[in-house]
Amino acid sequence: MKTIDILPVKADQDIKEVAVLAEEIWHQHFTPIIGEAQVNYMVEKFQSYPALKNQIEHDGYEYYSVYTDGKMVGYTGVHPEDDALFLSKLYIKKDFRGRHLATEVFHYLITLCKERGLKKIWLTCNKHNEQTLKIYDHLGFVITDEQVADIGNGFVMDDYILTYQIPA
Repeated sequence: MKTIDILPVKADQDIKEVAVLAEEIWHQHFTPIIGEAQVNYMVEKFQSYPALKNQIEHDGYEYYSVYTDGKMVGYTGVHPEDDALFLSKLYIKKDFRGRHLATEVFHYLITLCKERGLKKIWLTCNKHNEQTLKIYDHLGFVITDEQVADIGNGFVMDDYILTYQIPA
């Protein structure tokens, strides 16, 4: 049973709404994991309105808002590659977690991959983001590598790389 609507983010107002939601989710979820200073930096660099707009207009990213009961409760950002879909972002508001909304988004992305002939979905996840890693494991993702990426301003992203093979 479908409990969500997943809508493309294209208009400026939609991008602004995603940026507002991103700031809320990131501060709530990531501050205990990476600290407030790095959250502030990463939100501005990757999740702010100008950053999202640039990713959509110039870098080939696609964003989708996630709605339930007419309310935006999350978003996802993806970047198609040669034979894969990079799942850059998938975030659900705290009060709506545990309702399998991320699973529904994941199934939507699998369908997108099949329509486009993509063979896998891959993502990066902070090594200390234990609950999220459990969710990805449950969905069938496998840790295939790890990376430490310098993102500037003295900060790094210390991540696992996870991969999901699209079933034939």
